[in-house]
Amino acid sequence: MLSSEPRIPNRNLRPLSGILLLDKPQGLSSNQALQRAKRIFAASKAGHTGSLDPMATGLLPVCFGEATKIAGYLLGSRKAYAAQIRLGVTTDTDDAEGNIVETGNVPPLSIQELESAAATLRGRIQQMPPVYSALKQAGVPLYKRARRGERVEVSAREVEVFRLDIERFESDRIDVQVECGSGTYIRSLARDLGQRLGCGAHLTALRRLWVSPFVAPAMFDLQSLQERHAQGGDAAIDALLLPIEAGLVALPAVQLDSGQSSQLRHGQRFQLSLVSSSGLHRALDPTGQLLALVEISGDGIVSVTRGFNPIQMQVDAIVSK
Repeated sequence: MLSSEPRIPNRNLRPLSGILLLDKPQGLSSNQALQRAKRIFAASKAGHTGSLDPMATGLLPVCFGEATKIAGYLLGSRKAYAAQIRLGVTTDTDDAEGNIVETGNVPPLSIQELESAAATLRGRIQQMPPVYSALKQAGVPLYKRARRGERVEVSAREVEVFRLDIERFESDRIDVQVECGSGTYIRSLARDLGQRLGCGAHLTALRRLWVSPFVAPAMFDLQSLQERHAQGGDAAIDALLLPIEAGLVALPAVQLDSGQSSQLRHGQRFQLSLVSSSGLHRALDPTGQLLALVEISGDGIVSVTRGFNPIQMQVDAIVSK
């Protein structure tokens, strides 16, 4: 729980922008990890892109300043995990933090039997979310209702599992790697795999390896961030931030001239003479600076979806040098 981390004195908050690829430690909620990172950077504004359970570790992209405007676009990204599953025991939370509700004998299993069971959990599947989850019912998170002893009803929903690979199997332990789309619960995959094998199961360890577009992330944990700051000050940790554009590389770019850039900054719509593609784009000014996220219609009409503060972007560029 990072009890040995050095105390950071309060500093004046800074309006910096950028994306931090944080390696979340076990035992902290995503919001607790976010708040500690925010304090280390003395950032005035921060948000994260998709929660990890306290038990889980690994990549938690943290957006500072203007980068918080793209957090919603990263939430639906493809993700990859390394997970450990224990067979023969089910819990009320579907992971090791819950109470045991049932135990069963683990039958002798072959790799072929494991693969057959795993195959039913690949592709587009209907998945029942855990009762103890952050999903809301009448505006209240399900886990709060469950903890109060209220009746909680959850409905299956479609998720996509691109990859579910058995990496290791020994006795009652299975190590897997999962690549999935947004909304997929790895706890539910562990539970459902145990059901298919006829012995029950729960998740005992989880690490998020990457989140698209950060598929080969250089992550930094809270301890190393504090040490870097102690040694080199703000400049040492600011150098670790990725630009906002790093989170938008999957979107096509449209280069605007000075007149179009001015119209865009004033929130005006205009029409492009040549349209290579419609949909969501990154709009760049003549120097290549990111101006906004724009929607381009089939007939070339450009409208602003999310604008960025050019003054703040310039300040961030100076700070990062």
